[in-house]
Amino acid sequence: MNGATVDRMAGVDPVPGVAKPDPILVVDGVRRSFGGLTAVDVEHLEVQRGTITALIGPNGAGKSTLFNLLTGFDRVDSGTWTFQGKQLNGLGGHRIAREGMVRTFQLTKALTRLTVMENMLLAAPGQTGERILGSFLRPQWRKQEEANRARAEQLLERFKLLAKKDEMAGSLSGGQRKLLEMARALMVNPTMIMLDEPMAGVNPALVQSLLEHITALRDEGMTVLFVEHDMDVIMGISDWIVVLSEGKVIAEGRPSDIRADQRVIDAYLGSGYEESGREPQTDTGESHE
Repeated sequence: MNGATVDRMAGVDPVPGVAKPDPILVVDGVRRSFGGLTAVDVEHLEVQRGTITALIGPNGAGKSTLFNLLTGFDRVDSGTWTFQGKQLNGLGGHRIAREGMVRTFQLTKALTRLTVMENMLLAAPGQTGERILGSFLRPQWRKQEEANRARAEQLLERFKLLAKKDEMAGSLSGGQRKLLEMARALMVNPTMIMLDEPMAGVNPALVQSLLEHITALRDEGMTVLFVEHDMDVIMGISDWIVVLSEGKVIAEGRPSDIRADQRVIDAYLGSGYEESGREPQTDTGESHE
């Protein structure tokens, strides 16, 4: 944790559903079932503003489903959630993104037949030229388009993709597509970014770069919530960890709290972790969530 985060989280008890000093996201009674299977059953969860919070658990625990529900890509059976005090349930994904909560996907959603720059510009919000009347106001939308292009170039430079701005997104490596998706998400100036397995399928040479980008976002004041299987990554960059099992929050706390939590060891880390003191080897896929 950085110093400011330590101050904010001081005294927060590592128990499921614990209240945070300044929560940006609050989830209450969110449930989702598929047939007879309950995929998500979160009674209460708060995400602290300005932190990196990891969401972990075994395959099928409901992590990606919870992401889909909170970001408007699936509908809850019951429950509510608020972001910066505003209720979001019932809103579509595009409207939630406009509120400042954006996400990436486990399988990248880069539009492979568009260039890298076109992918970036497509994400820019409130484009006047997209509206019928606005399209006739050429001076106005041209100025806006120039500003969007300048911002896109700044972000591509930050993620070391500027040299590829005119290349087709389909030509990028898996790791570069992850970087593009993260850069594209930032085009909307979000307050919170949700990353679904950002390290999955990434060349080890790019992992450290991705980690640095994630911690930099937190250090700049953004809130990060991410799903990941790599325990070295989770324990290395997380300020707070939430553990799901069978759709329920069974534990949350600092990395040191989670390492020592018997419920987490039993449900996710495994007895070998407790005996050896080493990080567990986990699957890299997240199926049936």
